[in-house]
Amino acid sequence: MYLVTGGAGFIGSNLVAALTARGAEVMVVDRLRAGEPGREKWRNLARHTIAGILPPEEVEDFWAADPEVEAVLHMGAISATTATDGDLVAATNITLPLWLWAACAERNVPFIYASSAATYGDGALGFEDDMAPEMLTALRPLNLYGWSKLAFDRRVADMLARGTPAPPQWAGLRFFNVYGPNEYHKGRMASVVFHKFHEARHGGPARLFRSDRPGIADGAQMRDFVHVDDCVAVMLWLLDNPGVSGLFNVGSGRARSFLDLVRAMFAAMGQPERIEFVDMPADLRGKYQYFTEAPLARLRAAGCDLPMVGLEEGVTSYVRDFLMQSDPHR
Repeated sequence: MYLVTGGAGFIGSNLVAALTARGAEVMVVDRLRAGEPGREKWRNLARHTIAGILPPEEVEDFWAADPEVEAVLHMGAISATTATDGDLVAATNITLPLWLWAACAERNVPFIYASSAATYGDGALGFEDDMAPEMLTALRPLNLYGWSKLAFDRRVADMLARGTPAPPQWAGLRFFNVYGPNEYHKGRMASVVFHKFHEARHGGPARLFRSDRPGIADGAQMRDFVHVDDCVAVMLWLLDNPGVSGLFNVGSGRARSFLDLVRAMFAAMGQPERIEFVDMPADLRGKYQYFTEAPLARLRAAGCDLPMVGLEEGVTSYVRDFLMQSDPHR
């Protein structure tokens, strides 16, 4: 059995789909909650046979029953970059994964967890997935979410340095800008592709933020857009290679502009381009990354030579195989 936290969420549900396709038994840890009609989280799991769903507060009781768990894949988090409840974010993004780490170490169970490219802040110090204390200490995330992910990465590095018991395999994955099926419940935090697709589908232009930095044109802000299938493929590769541990970037390895993204989307939809620029919301000013790009050297050096989906290919697949379908869920 595999334990997948956040298993009804975006990356988590795609991971559950891949594991169940392998014939694995999967216990999901998540809260389904209410949702906008057609975008409820339960729909992310509707096509797959799961062992059950546990709310996070019942994980300790489940663990105490001594189940035979092959690995814990911790995708659950408060991932909104606009989150402001520090206590809730700390409890969810730091305290819970620390408990899971200790539990996996005690039971000799592999532990793979989602970190984030938000740990890199504005990118001024680069995007190296280096666990050296001085590298981690220097990073300055732009928001509470990024800080919480970095806080856990730093604690992992500290525990390893102190010789604290660790899981037999562990991996922290710094996911960059992930897009793909099953993100529909995320609201404002869903990918740019998702939002721009619906703007265009309803007859409007695709709206992008104006640049408020000299020398950067409107729409020329660049991100490393990575398809969720690549994120899942890396996790499956890690499960198949239990001797590999470490902190790894997971992205496409190539920064592309938001204009590139929406142009690929319009092409996939078979529509002429209609693009409009709008001012950035006040709550994002000063907290917005203008450039991200994932160096993949550490992941490649570990032996993971999986090809990453190109932007045009990935966007076309997402739009045509999911967003344009009557049921867009995987």
